[in-house]
Amino acid sequence: MAGVQRFSVAEERSGHCAAMDQHCLYVWGGYVTIEENEVYLPHDEIWVFDIENGLWRVHLTDGDMPPSMSGSCGACLNGKLYIFGGYDDKGYSNQMYYVNLRSGNREFTWKQVKHFKGQPPTARDKLSCWVYKDLLIYFGGYGSRRHNELNDCFDVHDASWEGQMFWGWNNDVHVFDTEKQNWIQPVVKNSPPQARAAHSCALLGNKGYVFAGRVLQTRVNDLHFLNLDTWTWSGG
Repeated sequence: MAGVQRFSVAEERSGHCAAMDQHCLYVWGGYVTIEENEVYLPHDEIWVFDIENGLWRVHLTDGDMPPSMSGSCGACLNGKLYIFGGYDDKGYSNQMYYVNLRSGNREFTWKQVKHFKGQPPTARDKLSCWVYKDLLIYFGGYGSRRHNELNDCFDVHDASWEGQMFWGWNNDVHVFDTEKQNWIQPVVKNSPPQARAAHSCALLGNKGYVFAGRVLQTRVNDLHFLNLDTWTWSGG
């Protein structure tokens, strides 16, 4: 059953999601290394840090919960924490889940976004998200595609020809409209950044910035931005 425990301290972790809503930081997922083994942290926990009193607490959640994953992309919009993508022992995900953080009864119940229009991004992890108006705007990440999903937005890293499965980096942009519940892939102008994962992003006005990340076998330090009104890439 969903509930809350106070005055705890969040476990060490990496590959997790962290997002702000009002005066609280919400942390979900990730993994910890135990005796050289990567162990996914419980999927039914959301850790909350209250920046006003400096205290941690953990909420036990219920509902249609996402599996334990790392590399998922988390973002808060209109009082809801959205989780998209990620990686677990079964592979890469392109599923979306959300939990209402302002339900009023102090219980967190997950819901999976199942009924939507449009085509979601291919399965991936280590992508980024800008929150703009009522939109969740995703860029990049590393993941898997089938042969019929290959295009110029995907740099192949490895392949299983027998299974017709390919793994690599993405540089496409996908938009989820939280009001209309539909996926859109806008036509971008100018050349996009090179396909990448594990980059950082930030929003300033109507510009979504991308910095660094892993590109093929190297790490980079380039900076780009996308105008989120005109879908025009700029930067160096």
